Amino acid sequence: MYVPTKMFFTKGVGHHKEKLASFEMALRNAGIAPFNIVEVSSIFPPGCRIISYEEGIKELKHGQIIHAVLSKNSTNEPHRLIAASVGVSIPADRTMYGYLSEHHSFGETEQQAGDYAEDLAATMLATILGVQFDPNSSYDEKKEIWRISGKIVETRSITQVAVGAEDGLWTTVIAAAVLLP
Repeated sequence: MYVPTKMFFTKGVGHHKEKLASFEMALRNAGIAPFNIVEVSSIFPPGCRIISYEEGIKELKHGQIIHAVLSKNSTNEPHRLIAASVGVSIPADRTMYGYLSEHHSFGETEQQAGDYAEDLAATMLATILGVQFDPNSSYDEKKEIWRISGKIVETRSITQVAVGAEDGLWTTVIAAAVLLP
């Protein structure tokens, strides 16, 4: 049975005349292009530790299959603001699992996209922990309820934003949470 024990975040941006090649450039910029990436869903494993990119990348070998929660977005529209973000919500009880979320958007700043990804991950965790809140309340209001409940100990996100290239090249942004054994 494989349950990840460590995770690191990374992000990148790429530009190219071909959409697929701009995605490859974003993977290169994020430092994860030489790996076979298997996208996974939204569970932050119990007891998993978040480590730095530098620590995590040292554990990998080129060509290795890696598991990641990956958010990506692309545009070839000049001046269009794009974002890709991954959020995580970690329960106070580390024997329980948390949640990861992917969010990609147009017209949102880095702060807006990151807050949304964190809110999404925390909302998913709050619903299984029985934390009551109004889903229509603001991110800050919900964050205060989560803090007071004592059941959600940490949220964070990684976000990459970019503006579409003036010359119409494809621009791709990615954000990833890479899970390690």
